[in-house]
Amino acid sequence: MSPTPSPTPSSPSTAERYDQMHARSLADPAGFWGDAAKDISWYKPWDKVLDDSNAPFYRWFTGGELNTCYNAVDRHVEAGRGAQAAIIYDSPVTQTVQTITYAELQDQVARFAGVLRGQGVDKGDRVLLYMPMIPQSVVAMLACARLGAVHSVVFGGFAPHELATRIDDAKPKAIVSASCGIEPNRIVKYKPMLDAAIEQSAHKPTSVIVYQRPQETASLVEGRDVDWAQAAATAEPADCVPVAATDPLYILYTSGTTGQPKGVVRDNGGHAVALRWTMTNIYNVQPGEVYWAASDVGWVVGHSYIVYAPLLTGCTTVVFEGKPVGTPDPGTFWRVIEQHKVGTLFTAPTAFRAIKREDPDANHLRKYDLSCLRALFLAGERSDPDTLHWAEDNLKVPVIDHWWQTETGWAISGNPLGVHLFPIKYGSATRPMPGWDVRVLNAELKEVPRGDIGAICVKLPLPPGTLPTLWNADDRFKKSYLADYPGYYQTGDAGFVDDDGYVYVMARTDDIINVAGHRLSTGAMEEVLSSHKDVAECAVIGVADDLKGQVPLGFVCLKAGVTRPHEEIVKEVVQLVREQIGPVADFKRAVVVERLPKTRSGKILRGTMQKIADSQDYKMPATIDDPGILPEIADALRGLGYAKVDTTPA
Repeated sequence: MSPTPSPTPSSPSTAERYDQMHARSLADPAGFWGDAAKDISWYKPWDKVLDDSNAPFYRWFTGGELNTCYNAVDRHVEAGRGAQAAIIYDSPVTQTVQTITYAELQDQVARFAGVLRGQGVDKGDRVLLYMPMIPQSVVAMLACARLGAVHSVVFGGFAPHELATRIDDAKPKAIVSASCGIEPNRIVKYKPMLDAAIEQSAHKPTSVIVYQRPQETASLVEGRDVDWAQAAATAEPADCVPVAATDPLYILYTSGTTGQPKGVVRDNGGHAVALRWTMTNIYNVQPGEVYWAASDVGWVVGHSYIVYAPLLTGCTTVVFEGKPVGTPDPGTFWRVIEQHKVGTLFTAPTAFRAIKREDPDANHLRKYDLSCLRALFLAGERSDPDTLHWAEDNLKVPVIDHWWQTETGWAISGNPLGVHLFPIKYGSATRPMPGWDVRVLNAELKEVPRGDIGAICVKLPLPPGTLPTLWNADDRFKKSYLADYPGYYQTGDAGFVDDDGYVYVMARTDDIINVAGHRLSTGAMEEVLSSHKDVAECAVIGVADDLKGQVPLGFVCLKAGVTRPHEEIVKEVVQLVREQIGPVADFKRAVVVERLPKTRSGKILRGTMQKIADSQDYKMPATIDDPGILPEIADALRGLGYAKVDTTPA
C-alpha cells in the first residue's frame, strides 16, 4: 500500500513573509504545521496536528500513519526519479567515489530490511548501529525505518564502556556494525571494541550483522554474528510498514551530567514534516539538487541532514569519509564541491577554522571552480566573525550561522534562505525560525531587556521534529529540560536578543563566568581573540580565583606559518580584549597551544579544560576526538601556575 502523494511546495522570498510565517506558527501551530504536512505522504491522515492533552509531553500528528523510509526513498522511485542519484559516496581515505541511484537505494534498503527481519527484528524493536561514514550506514538506518524498528546510531570508534551503556539503555535486538573505520593514518578495528562492549553489557543482542570492509576482515562469533553481504544476497526484500506518527524513529544518545547518557527520542511524523519544511524554507534547496552536510551519521547533523532531510526532499546527498584537512590537503572540500556540483554545504565552524589555519590565503580554494555553490551553513560551535568573514571573502556566497541542538533536531535560530535572506550580523544566528518562541530569562523567570544576557529558553510547545521525551526516562526529560523554567524548554545556552530580534548565543550557561560579581560571556572574549590576524582558533574558560571567584583564561592556536614570539601575540590579544570589552573582563592570562581538545563533532571541551586548570577530577569525555591533547593542555596550564595537581580522568 502506497501513501497518497502530495504537491511540491512553492518558495516565497520576502521579510514580510517571514514575519507572517513566524507569527502564524506561534498563534496557529496546528494550521501552520498541518499545511507543511501536505508535503509528506501519509497512509492515514492525522486526527489532531498538536495533541496537548498530556502536557508537557506534546505530540504531533496523533492518529496519523506514515513510513519515513517510504517518504525518503520509495515515493521518489514511484514518481519517476529512480535513475537520479540519491547518494554520492566520496571517500578520500579509500580513494573511492560511488553513486547510488534512488532505485538502487530502494533495492539495497529493502533487502537489508529483509536481513533484519530474518534476524527477528520487527516494528518497535531497537537496532544499534556502530558504523563509519559509508553508504551502508544510511542503508541500515533507512532499513530500520522501513520496518518501523527504532535505530540508535553510536559513533563508530566509541570506547567499549560507552558503547555498553548505550546497549544496556536501548536494549537492541540486533547490532549492525562494520569491520572497521578508516582514519587518515590508521585503520580503526570496530569488531574487537564491539565484542568488548557486548561482554560488558548486561543486555545481549540476539544477533550482530557485520559489513566486512576490504581494509579489515573481522572475525565473526559463530551462532551470533552474520555477514552482511552473504545475508543480503539471499534476503527477501521487505515492504514499508506503516507506523504511527508518534512512534519513535530513532534514539540518539547525548552526554548526560550524571555519566549516564540521555537517549533523545525522535518521532516519525513530526520529524518528517519539520525536516522536509526546513529544506525548502531554511536551506532553499529543491528536489534534484546536490546537498552536502559534512558531518557524521553518529551526530544529529548526520541524522537530519545527511540522511533524512535531503532524501525526504528528493535531493542527492553526499556521504563523505574524510577530513577537511589531511585527506589529502586543505582543498578537499573544494574538490568535492566542484566534482559533484554541490549547491549547498553545511558543516561545523571548526572544519573551516582547520582549513583557514592550514591555508590562510585560500590558495587551495583557487584551484577549483566553485560556481555551483550557492550557500554555506555553519552550526555545531559558535561561528566566530573572523571565520565567517574568511568564508564570505573566499567563497563569495552567503555564509549562514544557525543554532540548534541534538535535542531539537533542526534550527532554533537561523537565516531562512528560502524565505528571505536577512542582513548578516556577525556573531548572531539571526532570527528564531517559525515554530520557535525564543525568550531570554533571568533566574527569577522574567524576560530580560533586549541586549541583556540571560538563559535562552523556548516557550512550550516545541515545534515538530524536536524531542518528545527521553528514552524510557520521562522524569529525567522534565528534570533536564523543563524544571528550571516552568513552561519553557531550557536550551542550556546563554545569550541575548537584540532590538532587531536577532539571537546571539554567547556560551553554554555554565560558560558564563562571574568575575567579581560581573557576569561575562566567554564567547564574547573568544570573538575578540579570533579577530587577531595570527589566531586560527581559540577558547576561553573561567578558572578559579581566590579574590574574584573566577577569571578568564585564553587559549590560542596560531595560523600556519606564524613565527612571531608567543609572548608578543599573547600581549596583543590581552590588549585587544581590554580595548573591546574593557578592564572589567580582567582578561590578563592567555597561552599559545598547538591544538584544542574537541569532540568528534568539533565542539571544544571547555568544561574539561576548566576542570584540569582547577585541579579537579574529570571524566574522560566519551566523544573526545584525541585524548592525547589533554596532557598538552595540562602542561600549558602548569606554565601559567594552574593545574597544580595532576588529576587523572575517570
